[in-house]
Amino acid sequence: MRLLFLGDMVGRSGRTAVYERLPGLISDHRIDFTVVNGENAAGGFGITEAIFNDTIDAGADVMTTGNHVWDQREALVFADRHERFLRPANYPDGTPGKGMGVFEAKNGARVMVSNIMGRVFMSPDLDDPFACAERQLEGGGLGTAFDAVVFDFHAEATSEKMCFGHFVDGRASLVVGTHTHTPTADHQILDGGTGYLSDAGMCGSYDSSLGMDKEEPLNRFLSKIPKGRFEAASGPATLCGVAVEISDRTGLAEKIGPLRLGPRLEEVMPAWW
Repeated sequence: MRLLFLGDMVGRSGRTAVYERLPGLISDHRIDFTVVNGENAAGGFGITEAIFNDTIDAGADVMTTGNHVWDQREALVFADRHERFLRPANYPDGTPGKGMGVFEAKNGARVMVSNIMGRVFMSPDLDDPFACAERQLEGGGLGTAFDAVVFDFHAEATSEKMCFGHFVDGRASLVVGTHTHTPTADHQILDGGTGYLSDAGMCGSYDSSLGMDKEEPLNRFLSKIPKGRFEAASGPATLCGVAVEISDRTGLAEKIGPLRLGPRLEEVMPAWW
């Protein structure tokens, strides 16, 4: 099966790029399952129910999030209404919504998607992400309970992301990092067969500071005095993510390649598409 993961969708610019490009990518390249991280979709801070629905309508099968999941307070209400909306699984028991689910791909495969947040340099400091993943994989895994397993590991430190990848190597189809909004060049298949990428990058304007209009972040570095609010950059967005070809027999990655479509960054598509 073919799986596509798109990194953090930032503001209106990022949403527009996803909504315009995703349907064609799915049809042209026979994508069986698509995951989009949407934690920055509403003006760069959180997500609304309307944006969630629009992203699903554009072709996403699941939406993951991260530390900004509750920035729009309505998410605390709609999180329980939508099976395909995930918040970090290592929030305490009783938190609205859920952090993992099993979904059916277009080819009929059972895909487990888990959204877990790291702890190094991250706030809030959630439960142990490694123990969380271990609990999710107990009692079944690839080839038994699931045909594919995907982890969106939302974290700051690449060391923590890499160690998480090695921790579930051979038990997951893909571990992809989100949060830093900068695509990394370390896409690879680990020794046990798990596809890995430290960060998928963002779907947003790269004429920015992490998708935000660059003037206010620059001002705060220079003066340490806020002059205004952070606003999502409005320039044309680049679509960033990763694609994986997953074995129908083992559920492990057979091919992996980055995706970058749009201005400023060098465009690249998986060679095997």
